[in-house]
Amino acid sequence: MERRMAAVKPPARKERRLLTPETHVEGFRLARAVRRVELVEDYVELIADLIDAGGEARQVDIAARMGVAQPTVARMLARMAEDGLVDKEPYRGVFLTPAGRRLAEESRDRHQVVEAFLLSIGVPAETARKDAEGIEHHVSRETLETMRRRLAKQG
Repeated sequence: MERRMAAVKPPARKERRLLTPETHVEGFRLARAVRRVELVEDYVELIADLIDAGGEARQVDIAARMGVAQPTVARMLARMAEDGLVDKEPYRGVFLTPAGRRLAEESRDRHQVVEAFLLSIGVPAETARKDAEGIEHHVSRETLETMRRRLAKQG
């Protein structure tokens, strides 16, 4: 006996007008800027961890832990030095400026709150760690404070 399924008609597509090139450019420019901030936060957080663990952060170690080539790290570190977040010393490692250290601490704090919150709602540890890495960059102050309050009530 063959079972037949009724044909399902796809929903009607809503007519969408294409955005102007200027509008597209602005949206993509903003998205790239946000991604750059995310990347900078990841770098300063990693640099802080390496300094805290071993006294300095070497370009080779940053590249290995970020999973990128050393020239990629060199370009990012040059930009971060221009932005006043790191100091590079010839034949030594990379060090955070006070502004870089503050950014690393803020990023680490957001990460820890998000990860703790995810764990508190039953997300498995490995998944919570990975998800927190992305969420930490996008969570609003309001949401982060709500997470903090919820964690404080549980603690």
